[in-house]
Parts: sequence; structure tokens; C-alpha cells
Amino acid sequence: MPSAHLLIIGDRPALSWVVTEQRMAFPAGRAKAARALEEGDEVFLYTTRGCFRNPTRDLGRVIGRATIASPVRVLDEPVVFNERSYSEGCRLKVSGLAPFREGLVLRDLVPRLSVFPDPATWSVRMRRASLTLPPADAELVRTELEPLLRPYGETREGYWWEPAAA
Repeated sequence: MPSAHLLIIGDRPALSWVVTEQRMAFPAGRAKAARALEEGDEVFLYTTRGCFRNPTRDLGRVIGRATIASPVRVLDEPVVFNERSYSEGCRLKVSGLAPFREGLVLRDLVPRLSVFPDPATWSVRMRRASLTLPPADAELVRTELEPLLRPYGETREGYWWEPAAA
């Protein structure tokens, strides 16, 4: 039976790559956790408050829904964002995205999610590449997110931008 997970994205260039390429990558140190993701699992794309480099303005949001479309495996060539290398990855099939910088504010749901047993320290559990959601939590996120999603083809372009020149 497929599981559900939050894929946690904390960097704007990585977010652009994940959404436009429909792929996810993980650093070598997170390989064991990444391999808990299986083909067919449902994933919710979550952007951290720091993803856009202004945590006083931005909120952590669930911005999309996808399915794991291939097994997590060692990449032929690592992906690099901001000098950090990501050596494992998988393909995604994005089924819906919120418009850019919109989506479900996760902290508003924290008191109702069992994956966060202590709502006061919930953000500590988000310092990873993915977080497995219990079935009831996945259903709550799915239900709250659904009205905010648009078809992938309508929203994809809003997440793409050219990388800054080196």
C-alpha cells in the first residue's frame, strides 16, 4: 500500500528544478531516508520559510502534490544546488501545484497533525529531506490542499527562473 510523505524543499533553485524537471534529489547523508520512498507513493511538496531567503516574510507551505514515478537510485551525475551535492534521486509525476508563493500554510494544520506530537517544536521535524505522514495526516493535508491546486501545466512556468550568473 502506498505511503504519503512531505518532500521538504528549502532552496529556491532546488524548488525550480524539482517542479520543472519533475524530479527529486537527496544528499548522500539522507540516502537511507530517501529509500523509504517507493514508486507509487504520494508526496506533498513543501517549501520552507527560508526557501525564498526571506523567512520573516515567507511561510512554510505545501505547494503541490505528486506521485513517486521511479525508484530512488544513485544518480549517474549528482545534482548540485548552492555547492551542495545531491547524489540520489527519483522521478515525480506532479498532479497539481498551487500558484507561485501560494499554497497551504502548514503551521496552521500542525495542532491537527499527529506526525507532530509537540506542536511547539514541530519545525524540528522538518529538518530533513522527507517526512512520512500517517494516513489520517495525509488525508487532512490532501483535503486542505486540494482546493488550492491548479493543473501542473497551468502553474509550472511560475516556478521556473534562470539561475543567477556565477
